[in-house]
Amino acid sequence: MTEMVYGAVQDQRGEPILPKWWRTIDRWTMSCVLILFVIGLLLGLASSPPLAGRNGFDPFHYVERQALFGGLALIAMLLTSMMSPTLVRRLAVLGFLGAFVALAFLPVFGTDFGKGAVRWYSLGFASLQPSEFLKPGFIVVAAWLLAASQEINGPPGRLWSFALCMAIVGMLVLQPDFGQACLILFGWGVMYFVAGAPMFLLVGMAGAVVLGGMFAYSNSEHFARRIDGFLNQEVDPTTQLGYATNAIREGGLFGVGVGEGQVKWSLPDAHTDFIIAVAAEEYGLILVLIIIALYSLIVVRSLLRLMRERDMFIRLAGTGLACMFGVQAMINMGVAVRLLPAKGMTLPFVSYGGSSLIAGGIAVGMLLAFTRTRPQGELGDILRGRG
Repeated sequence: MTEMVYGAVQDQRGEPILPKWWRTIDRWTMSCVLILFVIGLLLGLASSPPLAGRNGFDPFHYVERQALFGGLALIAMLLTSMMSPTLVRRLAVLGFLGAFVALAFLPVFGTDFGKGAVRWYSLGFASLQPSEFLKPGFIVVAAWLLAASQEINGPPGRLWSFALCMAIVGMLVLQPDFGQACLILFGWGVMYFVAGAPMFLLVGMAGAVVLGGMFAYSNSEHFARRIDGFLNQEVDPTTQLGYATNAIREGGLFGVGVGEGQVKWSLPDAHTDFIIAVAAEEYGLILVLIIIALYSLIVVRSLLRLMRERDMFIRLAGTGLACMFGVQAMINMGVAVRLLPAKGMTLPFVSYGGSSLIAGGIAVGMLLAFTRTRPQGELGDILRGRG
């Protein structure tokens, strides 16, 4: 009777995996991700040929690589979304350990590719950025520890997860990669808040972040230069922010036309960090609003489905993944319109980048696995006294 009234899905034993996956998956979220990927290819066609020409490649070199890495990302997303939460957790722990070790050895074996920050391993045919793969693994591991801490005689998961978070943040700051460090800290903070953190502790953490920012500003020329550029009222038109700001202004409501944009000839990162500037210039505010709506729909639908989830680990991990996904998109677009300091962060599934695409596919696959409809009942049943 409860299932008939409240709509819980029946457990059909022996049902083939593909029909069961299709019946329980959030098809709206999956469709939004596919649309974002198509938009990314479209913008890659517009933004990457000038850079390919300057580097001596074929005009569509970067688009072809984006299609390849994006295809691998979509396969990873679909395979991960078919897994049970338990299997996702086990694989995430293994992936996290590998990414953590890779991040620790970056100062020894990594390279900066002339960008001033040692964030990548050069593999010859491609590059690997461990922090991209570390993010979804950390979220799942931290959610597991936080959920375990609420069990009777459970481990001190809150303390362990915080120590792990600080260790990762410290390694990222040393690269330096303040953007990813802030994203890791934000993801842990969101999960800690959902797990029932005291408000005074969250306020204290916010104060510690401010003090850490002041210390970084005083001791890191890289960090100070970006903050000064953000606070400066006058934007140098020959900088990346200057080019991006002008491109967004020129685009207007409907854009200057497909292929008619000029910012791609000036911005070295037009196909990665500032891809939204290309979208705004050539397609106008309309496409930008569509992109924002797609990201918003993914985050909101995921959180609404997680609100009905009974398992604490699934709720925490899903919330951390959804919020981190949305905030990364917000940071990338916020930098382009000067709402935030420059961070060097990609736009998920839209920007070019092998590590970010594949890691993003794994992260969204985990999110889809956690938000699948399960027959164990919903949190609302407990509140109604039916659990």
